[in-house]
Amino acid sequence: MKKKHHNYGHIIQSRISSSLWQAILERCKRTGETPDHVIEAALAEELDIKHHTLFQVSTSTALVQGIYNGCMTVGEIKKHGNFGLGTFDELDGEGIMLNGEVWHATSDGSVYLASDDSLAPFWATTTFVPSVTTTIKEVINWEDLCEQIDKLRPSSNVFTSICITGTFKHVQYRVACKSEHGVDLVSATNSQAEFEVTNCKGTLIGFWSPSYAKTLNIPGYHLHLLSDDKKHGGHILDISATDIQVSLAEETNFKIALPKSTEFLQADLTIDPTEALAKAEGAKK
Repeated sequence: MKKKHHNYGHIIQSRISSSLWQAILERCKRTGETPDHVIEAALAEELDIKHHTLFQVSTSTALVQGIYNGCMTVGEIKKHGNFGLGTFDELDGEGIMLNGEVWHATSDGSVYLASDDSLAPFWATTTFVPSVTTTIKEVINWEDLCEQIDKLRPSSNVFTSICITGTFKHVQYRVACKSEHGVDLVSATNSQAEFEVTNCKGTLIGFWSPSYAKTLNIPGYHLHLLSDDKKHGGHILDISATDIQVSLAEETNFKIALPKSTEFLQADLTIDPTEALAKAEGAKK
């Protein structure tokens, strides 16, 4: 077997039987997938790797409606990925998953490892395997960062996981405060705790989601901070930086676990959450 390194992963050249090749072609004809995708998916399944799969707990619309009951444990979420973000029962803070560890940032400014028994009402996770890695020389603000990553994303129709590392000149971030069930997200985040830090060495973890998925996930960019010293963590509001490393991965498979609670089952989730999410995700100061 001959392996070549490539900017978008690795190229493997290998001989396979005619019957296997025919099975691959039949699968492509039936599903519309490319041979590359079929082979990669088969290898990932055989090796028990959740490759290019975004796994999500609950929906953004449920969150907007104030459905904050934790419905899956952190321990169970870890089975579906090693990278991601979310929140905890009763909207109690911000969650960050990096290298398989889950960190809980709270509104008093502290950050600690979450126990496997902790419950999450909303979470997105993946096994992070970047296909694009590059350096961005300068970031002026949040909007500038988004515009520069836009140029790196290969498609606006698939989810993209994003990992950014470096020393950030300035970061403004927020942490949601614990809220009562049923209080809508906009009202709940009106009392969010906001923080600022300079010369912060750390990692930004998150996702870009296509607009057509707005009732499921938060459309556009959604990033959380975790500083290397574990003293800072939260939802990014603004940022400036120089010489940061940006890695992206396309997530072409999407799986979702929906809550079974009466609150979720009886909720009106037909609303368009776009405006409410925009208000809830922004700064309040």
